[in-house]
Amino acid sequence: MGEKRADRGKRVVDLIQDAVDKGATTVEEVHKSIADLPLKMLENVDFLKQPVKEVRRVQDRSIGAVYDLIRSINQQVGKVADDVLNRRPAPGKRKASRVKP
Repeated sequence: MGEKRADRGKRVVDLIQDAVDKGATTVEEVHKSIADLPLKMLENVDFLKQPVKEVRRVQDRSIGAVYDLIRSINQQVGKVADDVLNRRPAPGKRKASRVKP
């Protein structure tokens, strides 16, 4: 017997969620790396070392929060997709067919 539609759909949802999650993590790492470049230069100025550390901390938390939100939304969308895929029509209820005039 073939794979159920809901099972196929679940595999597709899982595949897409995994891709979005890994993509968000990769982009987050690149984002942090690029954002860190000017801070590395500023750290070479003695009187800026301490303020730059604080800026880096805030920057990393801010960037992390954005990508955490993307991953969280991705999980929520996956749950909604699972719910939709696992819905079954009520007994005796079928889609109404359209009758052409």
